[in-house]
Amino acid sequence: MSASANPRPDRQRRPADPPGTAPRRAALRLLDAVLRRGEPLESALPQATRGLEGADRGLAHAIAAETLRRLPDLDSLIDSATRQVLPEDAKARTALRIALVQTLALGTPPHAAIATVLPLVDSGPRKLVHGVFGALTRGGATLPETPTLPPVIADRWGTAWGEATVAAAARAIAVPPPLDLTLASPAALAPEGDHLAPDQRRVRDAAPVAKLPGFAEGDWWVQDVAASLPARLIGRGPGRALDLCAAPGGKTMQLAAAGWDVTALEISPTRAARLHENLTRTKLPATVVIADAMDWVPAEPVDALLLDAPCSATGIFRRHPDVLYRAHPRIIADMAALQAQLLDRAADWVRPGGRLVYATCSLEREEGEEQLERFLAEHPDYAIEAPRPGELPDGVNAEAAGYVRTLPGTLEEAGGCDGFFIVRLVRASA
Repeated sequence: MSASANPRPDRQRRPADPPGTAPRRAALRLLDAVLRRGEPLESALPQATRGLEGADRGLAHAIAAETLRRLPDLDSLIDSATRQVLPEDAKARTALRIALVQTLALGTPPHAAIATVLPLVDSGPRKLVHGVFGALTRGGATLPETPTLPPVIADRWGTAWGEATVAAAARAIAVPPPLDLTLASPAALAPEGDHLAPDQRRVRDAAPVAKLPGFAEGDWWVQDVAASLPARLIGRGPGRALDLCAAPGGKTMQLAAAGWDVTALEISPTRAARLHENLTRTKLPATVVIADAMDWVPAEPVDALLLDAPCSATGIFRRHPDVLYRAHPRIIADMAALQAQLLDRAADWVRPGGRLVYATCSLEREEGEEQLERFLAEHPDYAIEAPRPGELPDGVNAEAAGYVRTLPGTLEEAGGCDGFFIVRLVRASA
């Protein structure tokens, strides 16, 4: 019999992975995408979880997201249990992070956590992973109730906003954020909850969003209370309103519900499709244009323009902890440069006497306060119009200069809100 006909000995075959390994392997890919390649967690999700069913896909996402929330504390535990230096991007370190976060934060029994993680690493490091995990779990290791922020973030935000804000950010990332809904009208069907602002509902219902009352009817959409403020400062129509960088459409729908004739500009066809879906579900009218704002020009000046500009997105870290590891100074600088270009271009599209609201979901001054200062210096025909009484939710206050800045700690007793910078500007009449 020829050698090629001989089957491989069974001992050379790779043993089958234990049940439940696939979502842990997907979590490993997600963490690699965020930490090594700088990809957003949500963008990496489809490729990293390809082939997984809904529950396993959700588990992979939950493991990766919780690991990112707890990363500094997980690494501190790992380093305390071994003298061997594990590089930040070593697969053994990431496997340990995944095993530990399951046991210490997600309630997975230790034996299940380690059994489904060991297949993620080569045979060589398995003994180290098993030994470190066992030493920590047998020794009663715990994670702090309040997570530790990445040092570079804590230093940057501490310098910008003070240590109290850093402490509030750490508390905020420790708990799931509440679900905020913006109602299409005061008569909308919606779940019971707290009323933080007119036509706004904060609910703590654990049911899937699509199963909550009023979703199928299009009576509301999911939108953090801070994200609803830019359109609130536009006010009510009638008139022509332009929403730049419009997807997924929360602000477009707010403007349409407030009586504006809305044109929504979006550069991404995929995101524009999602905007169309939301408009269809809510039965709200808007003209959607797929174009780059740096190339496109409106047919005539508008009465109101809303620019919720692309940014580092550090203000949404509660829901997207990956931004804590992706928003490096270079990205912040690049985003600030793009915001300046968009602001300067949009300034000419507002009629004399019209309103321009500029906003970013960022906690970086370069994308807020410093951007405003530059714009006003270069566009003397614009001036800040401070919020009027009743335009902001209780607990959210305008700064003395007239703009709005929400920070970690804003509305904390009510469940918090995303970090935003928002300013309403009025163009001088001709």
